[in-house]
Amino acid sequence: MNIYTTDKIRNVVILGHGGSGKTTLVEAAANLAGLTDRMGSIENGNTISDYDKEEVKRGFSIGTSLIPIDWEGTKINFLDTPGFFDFVGEVQEAVSAADAAIIVVSGKSGIEVGTKKAWEICEKYNIPRMFYISNMDNDNASMRVIVEGLQELYGKKIAPFHYQVRENEKFIGYCNVISQNAFKYTADGTEDIDVPGYLMDYLNQYREALVESVAETSEDFMERYFNGDEFSDDEIRATLRVNVAECGIVPVCMGSSTMKQGIYTMLDDIIKYFPSPDRCHVTGINAKSNEVYEANYDFSKPKSAYVFKTIVDPFMGKYSFIKVNSGVIKTDDVLYNQHKDFEEKIGKLYVLIGNKPQEVKELHAGDIGVIAKLQKTTTTDSLSTKANPILYIRAQLAVPYTAKRYRAKDKNDEDKISQALQKLAQEDLTIKLVNDSENGQTLIYAIGDMQIDVIVSKLLEKYKVDVELIKPHTAFKETITKKVDCEYKYKKQSGGHGQYGHVKMTFEPSGDLDTAYTFDQVVVGGAVPKNFFPAVEKGIAEAVKSGPMAAYPVVGIKAVLYDGSYHAVDSSEQAFKTAAAQCLKKGILEAGPILMEPINTLKVVVPDTFTGDVMGDLNKRRGRVLGMNPMDNGYQEIVAEVPARELYGYCTALRSMTGGAGDFSYEFVRFENAPKDLQEAQIEKRKNKLTVDEE
Repeated sequence: MNIYTTDKIRNVVILGHGGSGKTTLVEAAANLAGLTDRMGSIENGNTISDYDKEEVKRGFSIGTSLIPIDWEGTKINFLDTPGFFDFVGEVQEAVSAADAAIIVVSGKSGIEVGTKKAWEICEKYNIPRMFYISNMDNDNASMRVIVEGLQELYGKKIAPFHYQVRENEKFIGYCNVISQNAFKYTADGTEDIDVPGYLMDYLNQYREALVESVAETSEDFMERYFNGDEFSDDEIRATLRVNVAECGIVPVCMGSSTMKQGIYTMLDDIIKYFPSPDRCHVTGINAKSNEVYEANYDFSKPKSAYVFKTIVDPFMGKYSFIKVNSGVIKTDDVLYNQHKDFEEKIGKLYVLIGNKPQEVKELHAGDIGVIAKLQKTTTTDSLSTKANPILYIRAQLAVPYTAKRYRAKDKNDEDKISQALQKLAQEDLTIKLVNDSENGQTLIYAIGDMQIDVIVSKLLEKYKVDVELIKPHTAFKETITKKVDCEYKYKKQSGGHGQYGHVKMTFEPSGDLDTAYTFDQVVVGGAVPKNFFPAVEKGIAEAVKSGPMAAYPVVGIKAVLYDGSYHAVDSSEQAFKTAAAQCLKKGILEAGPILMEPINTLKVVVPDTFTGDVMGDLNKRRGRVLGMNPMDNGYQEIVAEVPARELYGYCTALRSMTGGAGDFSYEFVRFENAPKDLQEAQIEKRKNKLTVDEE
């Protein structure tokens, strides 16, 4: 692929609801630009974006794909992102590398939850954006309805640049709102036609809105506007270019991606109205001087880059996606990773077209490419020179809250599974692996159930290992409610030296549920020699790992050794350790033992219309609503305390209740007494030695 200077680059992320037509749009653009000989389709599983076997099998995007195309001498780096909410981490990574966004809206389905989420992420990163309405060849697609819906949501900044032309209810062409010319699609491109009379009102209305936005950019223009002067098309376009780059105007275009209609004008508008990187702003911190480093995609400054995505594939190898933030990165450069304090030798530079690497000699500031086989660099790391070490702000990625327990179907595969999961977690930072040794389980945390299903499928497909998923085991704790006095004598004789250990102890609540136990001794007169005190404490320490009620860890106990006895020959550390452990178990059962369950503080953010449904569901989950906080754009934050056990499957339930509009987070707050029926059920299951799977 050619080398492109910063002013000839556009970095555009494709966003939108799942199934809105993002991948098909990129496929059409690539074909129109001559990157491919023919258009692939999702149905046939041969698009350049969705190359992964899981994507082909499922028929939707799972990871972000990089598709660079050349359009009239300008390189457009398309970042095609997933639309399903489980893969939001991929979207966040891509947006961190983009300078503008196209939000795809299905002409058939209209504005969906994913449309609004795409807008929100653009607002968060303050990047210019454009709406593309797809599927306009569908007889029921209405651009007018969608535009009015967008204007109702986001105001006058929504500005159609083109409008559909239909003939006998069929989509045949478009009108240019600025020039007010109409065009009909033909086999060779387009031909001029007269503007249909029924469209004139809409065109005048939309053009007047554009003219108003132009007038508001300066006092001179405002005066001309009030004096009734006409603005030229060039004046309108020049002003719109500034307004789009500053997010003051959001263009709306439309077309049929499968027919490659509307794609030509969209590509032209990307180059005309979206900013090149040299018009954008990016800063880091110089790790030596601790001063702000104004990178600003300046090719003349010391080289630096940000790693926004990683692919670790058993066949392709490891590829690190970089955006060059300053300077020019070349083959055989040595780049320094300040985070890891490690110098990485750059072998070859590539651009990826889907999963096909093409070698390039250099990447200019603002460009996106990949580096193969970096040793220690991971996603969100910064690369620079050792003389000028730069750190860039790491992208904020969604926190995973959906957990499932997993285990190997073949125990011989456990090491392979662990290694494969580590590789998948390198690719996707929204995957978290937890070894919960206290409760004897290994957990996968992800954004949602679908993401976990994809992980399991990838383990089987790519790494040839199989796991089964199980409901996670709730981390109950055991404690006591009153003080008891207890003694235990361990005596064993089996020829030769015997075993003898005798302890008298008190156990009472310590009031500190964050600590398993505290130990003290008040022995007088040498009833238990001092050299056995550590053995007694070791016995307590081991015994609290598995309580006598239901084998859960014990917390909040104060243990005091006050008396006992010993044998000059048979007493040993092991004997006193065993005596102390048995004394604790006996004491717990006499001290009003209870099971405690973990309680989480849950925060749910939903549109106002769903608050009643959410609160009703929380009541069913034994939740206590603490309050509601109004937020922007008609959203409410509901704060509640909910037992951790009751949050299993909450992601799926919340999406079902809110049509995908709700979001949630939680954190552990404390342990509290479990209801009596729940305690009895847990104890009974442990008595019968039921497995976690049967809970």
